[in-house]
Amino acid sequence: MTTPEPVAWVDGELVPLSRARVSVLDHGLVVGDGVFETLRVYRGVPFAWTRHLARLRASAYALGLAVPDDATMRAAAGAVLTANGLAEARLRITVTGGVAPPGSGRGDAPPTAFVLASPIEPPAPATDVVIVPWTRNEHGALAGLKTISYAANVRALAYAQSCGAGEAIFANTHGNLCEATGSNVFCMADGVLSTPPPSAGALLGVTRGLLLELASALGIPADERDVPIEVFATTEEAFLSSTTREVQPIAHIDGRALATVGGAASAALARAFRELVARDLDP
Repeated sequence: MTTPEPVAWVDGELVPLSRARVSVLDHGLVVGDGVFETLRVYRGVPFAWTRHLARLRASAYALGLAVPDDATMRAAAGAVLTANGLAEARLRITVTGGVAPPGSGRGDAPPTAFVLASPIEPPAPATDVVIVPWTRNEHGALAGLKTISYAANVRALAYAQSCGAGEAIFANTHGNLCEATGSNVFCMADGVLSTPPPSAGALLGVTRGLLLELASALGIPADERDVPIEVFATTEEAFLSSTTREVQPIAHIDGRALATVGGAASAALARAFRELVARDLDP
């Protein structure tokens, strides 16, 4: 028995993945003009749909892009998951500037939108990270936006993997902790679980926001504060948070073993997050 070919949703149509195409003049391909969201699918339902779509629209608005209406996007997600027979999955929604002449200026064509879904495995119990030698510009035009301009992330992740690590950590231009290539960072600083504030330039993850809310409900001391990268490099407990990693403890930073891997705060939040997923798929 042959395995059915995966299916994508492209501009309103379900298409076999081998025939899913965008134009060589698509502005997303040519200059990286586009936004996206990745959602974790649990039990056949995209988790935190409302929060993710709000962030997609905020990123698109900041770039001057239009996004198909919520009903269209929700129908597209459901159609892709059903067509691929996926209940536990990674779902990606991408919207680009559409077809345009080569160069920075947009054309008159409508945006391109597509939705992909793929199987997902549980994240590793812990991971190692390295601090990369490049910085995030917290004052840049794309700071805090989830755009498809990911070349810096690709470069940084390749650097981390060449060092035997699973994720790369960026400081910002002020020398403070910013973010990882695809996740937010929490660490213990002065006895408080801290994550960089919006002014640090990080993309504010949906999981990050939920964890801050859960920490408050659980009475775990947590805040948004600037953490010098040197403090992060010497912290005794830290973890990554993202849609696909959920809460993932950090075991080593630049080869240094952390004293606590999956400590009380991170374990409590990981448990609370799993309980949230079990009771509410759109918190």
